[in-house]
Amino acid sequence: MPTLMFNMFATHQPRFMVVLFLSIEIITLRCSSTTQELHAGFSATPESSTASFQAVLSDPSGNFSLGFLRMNRNQLALAILHVASSEPFWVANPTRAASWSDTTRLFFNGSLVLSDSETRVWWSTATNGDRAVLLNTSNLQVQAQGSPLWESFDFPTNTIVQGQNFTSKMSLLSSNGLYSLRLGSDFMGLYEENKDLYWKRTVLETKAEVQEGKGPIYARVNAEGYLGMYQTNDEKPADVQKFNSFQQAVTAASFLFVRMEPDGNLKGYYWDGSNWLTNYQAISETCELPRSCGSYGLCTPGVSGCSCLDNQTRFEAGGCFNDVGGELCGEEGIGGRESGYRVLRRTGVEPPHKELLSHVTTSSLAECEEVCEKNCSCWGALYNNGTGFCYMLDSPIGSMLGTGDATKVGYFKVKKGGGENKRVWVRVAVVITVLVVVGIIVVGTGLCVRRWKRRRGVKEEDWASPGPYKNLGSASFRSIEMSSR
Repeated sequence: MPTLMFNMFATHQPRFMVVLFLSIEIITLRCSSTTQELHAGFSATPESSTASFQAVLSDPSGNFSLGFLRMNRNQLALAILHVASSEPFWVANPTRAASWSDTTRLFFNGSLVLSDSETRVWWSTATNGDRAVLLNTSNLQVQAQGSPLWESFDFPTNTIVQGQNFTSKMSLLSSNGLYSLRLGSDFMGLYEENKDLYWKRTVLETKAEVQEGKGPIYARVNAEGYLGMYQTNDEKPADVQKFNSFQQAVTAASFLFVRMEPDGNLKGYYWDGSNWLTNYQAISETCELPRSCGSYGLCTPGVSGCSCLDNQTRFEAGGCFNDVGGELCGEEGIGGRESGYRVLRRTGVEPPHKELLSHVTTSSLAECEEVCEKNCSCWGALYNNGTGFCYMLDSPIGSMLGTGDATKVGYFKVKKGGGENKRVWVRVAVVITVLVVVGIIVVGTGLCVRRWKRRRGVKEEDWASPGPYKNLGSASFRSIEMSSR
């Protein structure tokens, strides 16, 4: 039998090879659902059977894909993913999401466009190119005759990858929209949504100097394992923030990226070929994060868990008081309860990033408090008895740092309708809980007594009736009466 099969193969070898080649081509085309270029006339819609990600465009290496990312079951985002880990690096429009339905369409007509059934444009590159390609750096480009007209690297969302330039015209925004990374004239900084700076890295000029007139600085994740800041296209960075993988051997599988996280930290990650490893953290101490313990929370280094600036309030996830903004000064003037807030004081606290806050020097705590009290935009003040520095807080109170130093005192305004409501509901919940428990005890006791009487054969009328008068003259009753005299 083996000899016969070999002879048949040898006799019909040319025809067999053609059939085999065509079969391989058909299988390849069927298995490959993505292409490496999009041209005019391309169109794709999300499939209902897709559970998480539907790829429509891949890079030449196969490491990255552009496609439909399913979100919250019925929503869709146009995203670029790292194929091996399904980690998204870029989203077309992070502030809006299209619907996951067969009426949503991605097409290319010189522009890459995502639209809905009513031809409403959710997102577009607004270009006039001849093709769209995804490079092996994860950079999506719309090109005309090989030159890029538009590229995703110019519009980062919360992530920058190795080799991607991050300029002063860009910002990284956390997925919850609360924190951002931006560049200044000679520094990079992390900001809260209210524009407060809570972390700053100034260029150290270790290998190159920042010079006036040569343009703004930019940042880039280097494959050698660091986040560098540059001013020109010179290979020498003006500043280097080293990662854990600094100067490790770079392999074909390794990859780096930096992300603005929802907790306000800037973190770097390293792909070792099978897992993403944390490679860098701008803020290493939890208590230095902007809202580590939420609104009006207290974070103490070396102590696990959070507490509240107000000792009478129980800490809950998200903070101690409802974060209510708005005007602090009421109709009846400045200061006092009539002005729409109450005052909370706490010793042994300071702001986690006081070096970035503006301050004035006052002669006393009372003077520091008075400066804040008369300022309608001041939410709190922190006074240091040792230095006389008075730090002003011009936004709703976040987390403070516990120091245990009684010379550092905090003065905080709590908006009416915020903390009070929460405390009232906590008290109401406690009262209701106590009443329910007491009711359960009373009902349970009654049931137990009735069950005991039935077992002892005692009738209800015998238990409740006072009995005949002669029983009061019994020996047992007389002994009780005499003992009470």
